[in-house]
Amino acid sequence: MPTDHLYDRGRGQRIGLDEAVFCLSKTPQQIADILAHARAEGRRMLLTRLDPEKAASLTTDASMALDYDPESHTGILGAAAPMRRHKGVAIVTAGTSDSAVAREAARTLAYYGLPSEPFADLGVAGLWRLLERREAIAAYPIVIAVAGMEGALFSVLAGLIGSVLIAVPTSHGYGVSAAGRTALQAALGGCAPGVLTVNIDNGYGAACASLRMLRAFGAGGG
Repeated sequence: MPTDHLYDRGRGQRIGLDEAVFCLSKTPQQIADILAHARAEGRRMLLTRLDPEKAASLTTDASMALDYDPESHTGILGAAAPMRRHKGVAIVTAGTSDSAVAREAARTLAYYGLPSEPFADLGVAGLWRLLERREAIAAYPIVIAVAGMEGALFSVLAGLIGSVLIAVPTSHGYGVSAAGRTALQAALGGCAPGVLTVNIDNGYGAACASLRMLRAFGAGGG
């Protein structure tokens, strides 16, 4: 395989975000080849959708070089980025089932040195818990909300805070939840104005949107 086509070396300079290696459709050998070339060039790299089985199938050198997180299916090659002095991003989850997607967002932000604060299990079935944390969440300039089922968290939270809200529908749920499509439609069709929405289970995309906004407004996003 020609090394020039393994990954986009100039993306970080063009848009402020490095290319992440999407591992879902790659073989362990392809992933190992990419990591070997990145290591030879002294590059840091973020890997997404690297499931534990595939991670266990990597070569020893590739496996030892990665900071791997099995919950989020992410791997980070290279030294940890220094954390910026910035308030960061709040990540609010409706339930424990949403934690893997939230963790993908947090790991992506950490790759770029941006801190995040988790606010777990604040789904609207226990509305008092969300109301108790409202002021703490509202203190963040950007809030990522992660929810499955009917996606009610998005409209409710957007009606309580003035922060930029990025909705991440998740595939958790059954029956008419339709693998996240009901939550996605709720995010897109909610009555609270100005909610930004990414694709189902796309914690990585929500983190990248946060980084783009912070960078555009000179707030340390990249």
